[in-house]
Amino acid sequence: MTSDIAVGLDIGTTKVCAIVAAPDETHPGKLNILGIGRAASDGLTRGVVTNIEKTVRSIQMAVADAQAQSGVKITSVTVGIAGDHIQSFQSRGVVAISRQENEITQEDVDRLIEDTKRVALPSDRKIIHVIPQQFIVDGQDGIYDPVGMSGVRMEAVVHIITGLVTAAQNIYKCIQRAGLHVNDMVLEPLASSYAVLDDEEKEVGVALLDIGGGTTDLAVFEERTIRHTAVIGIAGKKVTDDIRKGLGILTEQAERIKQEHGYAYMPAIVNNEPIILPGIGGRPPIEIDKKLLCQVIQPRMEEILEIASMEIKRSGYSKHLSAGVVLTGGGSLVKATADLAREVLGMPVKIGIPSGFGGGLIHEIENPIYATGVGLVMHELKHRDRSAITMSMGNGKGKGSVKNIFNRMKTWFDEL
Repeated sequence: MTSDIAVGLDIGTTKVCAIVAAPDETHPGKLNILGIGRAASDGLTRGVVTNIEKTVRSIQMAVADAQAQSGVKITSVTVGIAGDHIQSFQSRGVVAISRQENEITQEDVDRLIEDTKRVALPSDRKIIHVIPQQFIVDGQDGIYDPVGMSGVRMEAVVHIITGLVTAAQNIYKCIQRAGLHVNDMVLEPLASSYAVLDDEEKEVGVALLDIGGGTTDLAVFEERTIRHTAVIGIAGKKVTDDIRKGLGILTEQAERIKQEHGYAYMPAIVNNEPIILPGIGGRPPIEIDKKLLCQVIQPRMEEILEIASMEIKRSGYSKHLSAGVVLTGGGSLVKATADLAREVLGMPVKIGIPSGFGGGLIHEIENPIYATGVGLVMHELKHRDRSAITMSMGNGKGKGSVKNIFNRMKTWFDEL
């Protein structure tokens, strides 16, 4: 794999997706999508690995598809981490500027960030990201880059995101057993934001709601930095389960009719056409209409959006989201989901589609289900100076150990 090619690996609850891309030479700043690999995933529950072997097989299948399509031998990947084990909270820190001229340097900022990380955490949790929201110099707040300023006391308000060490270790093991190296781990809502949000939206205030298969991830942005994160343990797979149980059909049938005929908002149904489902075990076919299907789908989608609304209000930024809400992920593809979200959330809503492509498989990749994978590729190309690392799962002392990955992840705050 050449140095100008990046691979993003999105290991989800319902699918594993591998995306191969390179910078587009004729369109600076854009991506050339070389290959897309996708495989069903049943080794995860709510974003966390629960079966190593099944997850390894899914990774191998997705990577093999991406290799065949792109003609690129894949050796290393940038992978996302998510799940309902992700937690976040606010923290503050303070340092004194003691040098004679009182000029703040990057070294002082680094010391301050280290001070904000001095929080009590359970032994099974580690800090994934530390994201500064503002600096305060001698009582003057609203400062975002204090380097070069003069002062004697500097404070910082930061957003800290933590995750379970074992969750990262299990992802590591799966990728290692699939014969690959890990370049980096990225929190999936952040990765999705790279692909579907622009700087203007992040500046004026926007909430990203990524409705996946096992979890729904929320990230709130304002003034170009993340302000709040949350993981909701209900997502698209629950909708499929409701259809399966409510109509007494197979899971594969439930997923298919959800995608082809499902509506999340009853008033959006114009033609209430009948849907014919094959009978199980030689039984006669089942006939239902779209409104009956919507009566199964809409309550669960409303539940997801209502929990998201409560989280947005809890963040304290519900009145600051001038750009409204951007929906992405496979769950956002259920017809009329945006209409339902506008009613439940009471703010502007749009579907976030990955963008920023100059060539390659553009039409195939412009789909919300690939938002996280595209964002992982964008992150990798942005941090190209980092070399691929080899995972060391033993004592944690290796160059590519889980401990070292977590340490690197904590330094990404200045690059969001």
